[in-house]
Amino acid sequence: MGKLRHLYEGHSPGAYRFRYGLLAFDLLTVIFVVVTSFFPRSRGVEIADGLFGVVILADFIARLAIEKQKLRWFLRPPVWADIIALVSFLAPIAGEGFGFLRILRTLRLLHTYQILSRLRQDFPKFREFEEVTLAAINLVVFLFVTTGLIYALQVDDNPDIRNYADALYFTVTTLTTTGFGDITLTGTTGRMLSVGVMIFGVTLFLRLAQVLFRPTKVRVECETCGLALHDADAVHCKHCGATIHIDTEGEL
Repeated sequence: MGKLRHLYEGHSPGAYRFRYGLLAFDLLTVIFVVVTSFFPRSRGVEIADGLFGVVILADFIARLAIEKQKLRWFLRPPVWADIIALVSFLAPIAGEGFGFLRILRTLRLLHTYQILSRLRQDFPKFREFEEVTLAAINLVVFLFVTTGLIYALQVDDNPDIRNYADALYFTVTTLTTTGFGDITLTGTTGRMLSVGVMIFGVTLFLRLAQVLFRPTKVRVECETCGLALHDADAVHCKHCGATIHIDTEGEL
């Protein structure tokens, strides 16, 4: 149990490589779901579904085993997303339709302190553009989850949604308020999904635009207390009051 806990929560290079591997597997799962939406169901796809499901089940059991507060753990949305994805892969009737929900766990992993700290150490560019990167990841994850929901819920009832690309096309045109109108969602569920895309998607899109063109914080470490993030026009550290020096071109 101790070795298992170390793999999921430890700070050794091997533990971080293991968690990077989990991230890669989650992304591979989502890619598999997207790609197979373009092809008819086959025996090979069903076998792959089962293999993905077995790996997800093993990971789920391992995380449950090392969790100290199991009841609180089961109340977390990413855990239920994992359960739905797990059933989706292992149940022959369901296929892998909701497997895209694995990307929610990918988002949670990326936002954990351990992974963020390691990414800053391993990738200087991530450290330099961390806020922009995380804002972009949040938007991409929203696109994947929303597109996946639209595809899974509309593909059998809506002749306009034939594959993942159709669902993605609708999501992007709605998010950007282009709204060509050539694809519309049917039923009350479809309308509520459209509303969600318009409200939450535009918010995330504007957040990404803000950090790209007018970042709220800059990463300059205070030499006295070590605080890393400061306002772009800060002269003193908010934590300790020491003078900080932020390179700026000023205003014209």
